[in-house]
Amino acid sequence: MTAAEGSLVVTDLRVEFDGFVAVGGVSFDAHPGEVRFLIGPNGAGKTTCIDAITGLSKGTGSVTLAGQELLGRSTQKIVRLGVGRTFQTASVFEQLSVLQNLDIAAGLHRSSLSLLRARRGVDPAIESALEETGLSDERETPAGILSHGQKQWLEIGMMLVQEPRALLLDEPVAGMSQDERTATGELLQRIAQRRIVLVVEHDMDFMRRYASRVTVLHQGKVLSEGAVAQVQADPRVQEVYLGTAGAATTAAMFVVPDGTTDAAMQEEGA
Repeated sequence: MTAAEGSLVVTDLRVEFDGFVAVGGVSFDAHPGEVRFLIGPNGAGKTTCIDAITGLSKGTGSVTLAGQELLGRSTQKIVRLGVGRTFQTASVFEQLSVLQNLDIAAGLHRSSLSLLRARRGVDPAIESALEETGLSDERETPAGILSHGQKQWLEIGMMLVQEPRALLLDEPVAGMSQDERTATGELLQRIAQRRIVLVVEHDMDFMRRYASRVTVLHQGKVLSEGAVAQVQADPRVQEVYLGTAGAATTAAMFVVPDGTTDAAMQEEGA
């Protein structure tokens, strides 16, 4: 695996907690131009992987972004190197407007008083984030009254104004309506045209619709990797999600668009 220009490259990543191996030698890469997914049952090590990449958990091995090593650096330094990350629950300032949230993230104002002063213009990066996330009409809306999906988009916008090279998103569509999930998938596709997008997700229908490549983790190791069709056809993946009973007949079910099999997979992986 080579560290291509602008790529995120994870090599032999290991994370242990008091002797328990949460991530045991995981390797994968992600590149601009693709929406990259990490999936797997609960406890597979997905979130722990991105915790290690972003400095929230201590890991060994190597994680590079555009050739720069991330492991061993502080979370603040990793952010400055161009890594943004969201969590399962959006972290926004609910009393402040959408625009004020983006101002804070962009570092345009340094005090609460300055946030309340009349503005004479909006920074182009903020205007771009508003447009890209579909929140232009909500710029003066307090973040606390946004829909669940809109809060997630605002958090993504708060990353975009910092001009990251890589965005790591932990279950970005959990709890969203179908329309919000579609809008989020289309947003990630737009972002991925110029940046690395790595998504941890349990929603198999969402993964199937928007993933360029998928890595399946199981018990802290890579179980399968490839395009969506390749991963869905892997008997090991079918066994992990659906059990050995009937596994031979479930491959075709994986691609049925009615969501039946997806629901079963999500129940197992929740």
